[in-house]
Amino acid sequence: MAGHSKWHNIQRRKGAQDAKRGKIFMYHAKNIYTAAKAGGDPEMNPALRLAIEKAKSDNMPNDNIDRAIKKATGTLDGASYEEITYEGYGPSGIAIIVHVLTDNRNRTAAEIRHAFSKNGGNLGTSGSVSFMFDRVGYIIILNQDDSIDEDELTLTALDAGAEDIEYENGVFEISTTPENFQNVVGYLTESAYEIESSEITLVPQTTTQVSGEDLEKMNHLIEQLEDSEDVQDIHHNMEETD
Repeated sequence: MAGHSKWHNIQRRKGAQDAKRGKIFMYHAKNIYTAAKAGGDPEMNPALRLAIEKAKSDNMPNDNIDRAIKKATGTLDGASYEEITYEGYGPSGIAIIVHVLTDNRNRTAAEIRHAFSKNGGNLGTSGSVSFMFDRVGYIIILNQDDSIDEDELTLTALDAGAEDIEYENGVFEISTTPENFQNVVGYLTESAYEIESSEITLVPQTTTQVSGEDLEKMNHLIEQLEDSEDVQDIHHNMEETD
């Protein structure tokens, strides 16, 4: 994956949500919504099934889970949600893509624009930074107790259609094409591997190093975007330096 690890960002995002316990259900709702876009039946959608299992492990009510699925499949009565992608630049020219799900385009646009301008960034036009990212399936399997044989998992993942697998510090990072993502998740699950996280995401082709004041501004920008109830996901090509 071009030397770029999303696991640090996933840990950061999950940790931030856990620190703000009131938002943990929102975190899971977003993951369920994203997975359900590929199909609302968890029996036929391994990624959705995994997202639901993770939500239930944090005691998310079934009503919340059902609501997230209905949003994704367009069957939620009395609500009309729109998916919008914003592209722009942060401090030091960091490329940023923000996916939102909103029932009020004007409110969301104002929030996103304010977050960028307040933290040294600016919004761009559609396509202004998306060409810098590749769309890939991304799967995390933890091996903190060294119980997983690396060669065996590698062969299993590649047989299922994975493109690449990397292992570092007890974490397997598996990448797939978006087309093979569901098949690889299902195959690994059926092979009794416990998946920590799975998603179709954007991975930057190159990264931009940032430090000092610009790093602080960038972190504030991400935090402000994460605080928006409409933001589904944030992608960037920042690489932190000492």
